[in-house]
Amino acid sequence: MPVRSGAQLSRKLGQKKQRLSEAERHQSPPGGTPTPSPQEPRLALGPQRSIYFSSPRGAPARLGLDFFDQPAVALARAFLGQVLVRRLDDGTELRGRIVETEAYLGPEDEAAHSRGGRQTPRNRGMFMKPGTLYVYFIYGMYFCMNVSSQGDGACVLLRALEPLGGLETMRQLRTSSRKGSTGRALKDRELCSGPSKLCQALAIDKSFDQRDLTTDEAVWLEPSPPGPREPAVVAAARVGIGNAGEWTHKPLRFYIQGSPWVSVVDRGAERNTQV
Repeated sequence: MPVRSGAQLSRKLGQKKQRLSEAERHQSPPGGTPTPSPQEPRLALGPQRSIYFSSPRGAPARLGLDFFDQPAVALARAFLGQVLVRRLDDGTELRGRIVETEAYLGPEDEAAHSRGGRQTPRNRGMFMKPGTLYVYFIYGMYFCMNVSSQGDGACVLLRALEPLGGLETMRQLRTSSRKGSTGRALKDRELCSGPSKLCQALAIDKSFDQRDLTTDEAVWLEPSPPGPREPAVVAAARVGIGNAGEWTHKPLRFYIQGSPWVSVVDRGAERNTQV
């Protein structure tokens, strides 16, 4: 084997160092972000993350206290279009876009459970910080879910959702909760078209009372992706109020006009709605 001179060895080592230096420059530029060399194919990044996974570390985006801390009427309108998420114990996530709400204004509102400013163990959630759930039992068989707003004793009832994800699970939960079920498969529009149906479809019961939507791990609210235009909102009388004087007829129910998922349509109110 021929013996290399010192000059040859020095030249070989210099060439090797130069190649290593060039490789390092391709891998670690001054900004610290690796850059592929010209010979390396660039990897496709794929689709961008959904809005539901756009927050740091992949955690679902959720609406916080700033969203809930507004008067009941404003909050009832703001809820429309937002996405309610329920994570079950097995990790299944159920999603629905809110399409119908009712505002309850607190002590002055004769139809509110907090009328006259009365506080009880049952309605305590209405007097807690905005974003607190108030879940109550009605007719001895159904649950209704409300969210506290700005103002003592004020809240918003969630009346209807447009199902977005987990529909088959919703269908199973609704079917198992129905009284005297005939075995008929529920249509999609029947899953969450009413406050008690909504609770059945999402497995919401009294154990959710006084939970905080801004921090709870099993239920939260996510912002809806913006649409091409703002939907028309109908303001109508609330449903099932009974004898509450003038409050029976006040337009404190809000829903997205034209949505097939709304529980009760008010044609008269719709004629007065400006698109």
